[in-house]
Amino acid sequence: MTSDAGLDPAAVEIGTFLPRSPEVVWRALTEPALLERWLMPSVGFAATPGTHFLFTLPASSPGEIACEVLTARAPEQLTLAWVDVRAPEPARWPLDLTVRPQGRGSRLLLTQTGFDIADRRQKMARNAMERGWRSGLSRLAALLDDLG
Repeated sequence: MTSDAGLDPAAVEIGTFLPRSPEVVWRALTEPALLERWLMPSVGFAATPGTHFLFTLPASSPGEIACEVLTARAPEQLTLAWVDVRAPEPARWPLDLTVRPQGRGSRLLLTQTGFDIADRRQKMARNAMERGWRSGLSRLAALLDDLG
């Protein structure tokens, strides 16, 4: 976790610069074939508020993440209700992806909230999610390089 006083220790907050336009970043966030290349396969995903869908986890840790699209404002904001159904008591961790133009590219801010860090398991889940998102955003940057 970070020691930056401006950040919420119970949230995952990651900002990154991507050298592509917000429209190209939006495609990578919302087109299922591209989303699968940097994040994971989805079943039933559409960037339309109210859409319920599943992310399927790889065979190394099988399972599903149930999601609902809460907000989809192209090319600037995608908000999902993210529910880990593998947890003994399924936890709801809202995920917000905000894209803003910056210079010759875009600034992506990923924020995931809802973690109860007083609970040891949720604190571990929060930390694991942060590591996972950092890795995923690296894969997103590589995908965007491939899209040219």
